[in-house]
Parts: sequence; C-alpha cells; structure tokens
Amino acid sequence: MTCNVGGFDRAFRIVVGLLVLAAGAYFRSYWGLVGLLPLATGIFRFCPAYLPFRWNTSGKG
Repeated sequence: MTCNVGGFDRAFRIVVGLLVLAAGAYFRSYWGLVGLLPLATGIFRFCPAYLPFRWNTSGKG
C-alpha cells in the first residue's frame, strides 16, 4: 500500500472527517459515521479511489 495522499490533502481530509463526526454526534445521527472514511484515508495517507485514476497528491512516484 503506497502513500498517495499529500500534505494538504491529508490535513483537509482529517479536518473534514472530524467535522462530520462531530456533526453526527451533535445531531445524534448515524450519518456522522461517514466521517470515518475521510479520517481514515487522511490518517493512513492512502485513498483507494485514487488508484483507478492513478492520482497521487503526495509528490512521490
């Protein structure tokens, strides 16, 4: 699993993921769990949706 998520992309995904999780907790909705997806891709620096398009924002490769 190679790193394909760059610095700004990573920070943006983590912030958005935390905001969606917080909104889900505030509104007591399970839709907040959708925030786990961008949070996980930001933490692990890997996005499977980038693979078919061969996108790489990390600057490596």
